Amino acid sequence: MTIESTESAEPGAAEPADDYLERRTLRRGSAGWLLLTGLGVAYVVSGDYSGWNFGLAEGGFGGLAIAMALMGLMYVCMVFSLAELSSVLPTAGGGYGFARRALGPWGGFLTGTAILIEYVLAPAAISIFIGDYVESLGLFGLTSGWPVYLACFVVFIGIHLWGVGEALRFSFVVTGVAVAALLVFAVGAFLDFDASRLDDIAVHKDAVGASSWLPMGVMGIWAAFPFGMWFFLGVEGVPLAAEETRDPARTLPKAIRWSMAILVVLALLTFFASAGARGSAAIQDAGNPLVEALQPDGKATALSRIVNYAGLAGLVASFFSLIYAGSRQLFALSRAGYLPRFLSLTSSRKAPYLGLLVPGAIAFSLAAATGDGARMLNAAVFGATVSYALMSLSHIVLRRREPDLERPYRTPGGALTSSVALVLACAALVATFLVDVVAALIALGVYAVAVGYFGLYSRKHLVARAPEEEFAALAAAEAELERE
Repeated sequence: MTIESTESAEPGAAEPADDYLERRTLRRGSAGWLLLTGLGVAYVVSGDYSGWNFGLAEGGFGGLAIAMALMGLMYVCMVFSLAELSSVLPTAGGGYGFARRALGPWGGFLTGTAILIEYVLAPAAISIFIGDYVESLGLFGLTSGWPVYLACFVVFIGIHLWGVGEALRFSFVVTGVAVAALLVFAVGAFLDFDASRLDDIAVHKDAVGASSWLPMGVMGIWAAFPFGMWFFLGVEGVPLAAEETRDPARTLPKAIRWSMAILVVLALLTFFASAGARGSAAIQDAGNPLVEALQPDGKATALSRIVNYAGLAGLVASFFSLIYAGSRQLFALSRAGYLPRFLSLTSSRKAPYLGLLVPGAIAFSLAAATGDGARMLNAAVFGATVSYALMSLSHIVLRRREPDLERPYRTPGGALTSSVALVLACAALVATFLVDVVAALIALGVYAVAVGYFGLYSRKHLVARAPEEEFAALAAAEAELERE
């Protein structure tokens, strides 16, 4: 492997080292722990409004409940691990940077690419869900389709191009509206709660272990894993804001832990209130399950319309935040030479404009071409689970290889905690093939092409002065000194 000191965006042309990084700099100190906590919730809050309910069709209420509990455990363990790693390596690369330090260039690239797959496909899925909410509200006479998807990408990428501080404040406000509405929804739904409605999905008697609580049998639990993840998917993106954060070593661990705590409470409220108010069978295929849960006779009520508008806000918050996360992941990989370097160029407002525009164009094209939010969701989960396994492994490796590394925050339970996350992430990865083998294979194919690009070209053209590469070089130098 060759690590180059500098190289310009134009192949073959050299530029001073300082100029290379100056043209690839984010705005420092734009976010404190409160904004980052809001960002962590914003990544995920759309999952409370749409997407999770498809898991009822895979495993029934009991199957999805167990899947949600196991995936919640995976995220809790992973979040504690990421909190430690982000305090050690606070760079925009997030999980890719952690894996680069622990597993080398191949591990860094495999992790970063998996995260990128998640953050390109998740906005595509959410834009489709936004279309469903817009259609149900009858806004402007629009139906779910490419004009709605295009408007989402154009408007919200435009706000990101304006600047990160403005973008995070916008996200925080919209997320606050969405969370408040979830609490209002839960109160209204629990007033009509009936436990007998929870297990009203027809039992598949030929399934092993089938019952009213597990209508698809024991395997339904496993098949529901990707949908149990939808209550938490994206929270791992908080460390991607490291270079735009004040005092990241302290701020990031605090923000990611608070984000996870809030998300667990919202998941429990949403899941039980929705299924108990209308019944699992009625909402299992709905594009807007919370609204359906409040309309037993199919007629809109004042509360259902409020929740519908708020659901739109929640979807916008996650859509908006995931675009941010995807752009920062692409920025970090490109700046270090893992992807074409021109993609990491930043504007006068320190926004990675091509890192926003290129993934946005790809995600819009996928949404417009397929209109299948569930398939996009499953493909995004494939990328997420690969990255979770590799990030958890990175924590284990660093704990064993570099036990004396300064750690401002330490994971409770140490490597045992990240080992639990690793096992559950591998189980969730297999589950993506149980739910939609086509989506999983498509994501795997994209992953394979990216791996080919890295193996044949970019691993020989990495940038030595990129932060992640400097961290790795420093670690290698320290290890060499210890051996001497």
